[in-house]
Amino acid sequence: MKPASPPQGRTPQPPSPDREFAMRFTSTARGARLARRLVSHRLDDWGHPYPTPVNETVTLIAGELTANAVRHGHVPGRDFRLRLTVGEAEGVVRVEVTDARGEGLPAPDTPGADAEAGRGLLLVTALAHDWGVSPRPAAPGKTVWAEFMLPHECRTSGSLSLPRDH
Repeated sequence: MKPASPPQGRTPQPPSPDREFAMRFTSTARGARLARRLVSHRLDDWGHPYPTPVNETVTLIAGELTANAVRHGHVPGRDFRLRLTVGEAEGVVRVEVTDARGEGLPAPDTPGADAEAGRGLLLVTALAHDWGVSPRPAAPGKTVWAEFMLPHECRTSGSLSLPRDH
């Protein structure tokens, strides 16, 4: 797990994303599934089609973070918030999931060979270029974030210039 303080001198959040999607979801399995699907749709709209590695990887990361928010960050009557940003200059896609429970900070533990759960953050660690946890300002809870670096060809091809018409 990465610390809440900026790693390698970077701020944990890009200063000004070129694209942003944010929404609150019910803290249920259905809410987590909907959040994951909307991340995939939004990436497709932003020029990263469904079967591409960028879309599949970022959607998987978002799915793991939202599932953890529901399983470990659930507080009855409280939603979780997902924020997806793309910074063209930095070439970074960032997924942030904020829940209402501040205790029980996530850590990528290695589950036993016969364990049926517990591998989500191992996947995030393997797929994301960086991830961490930040306290939620002015409210209880935390934000778990992960960043995925776009391949160089995605940064220079103009794939993020304009959303496609549907």
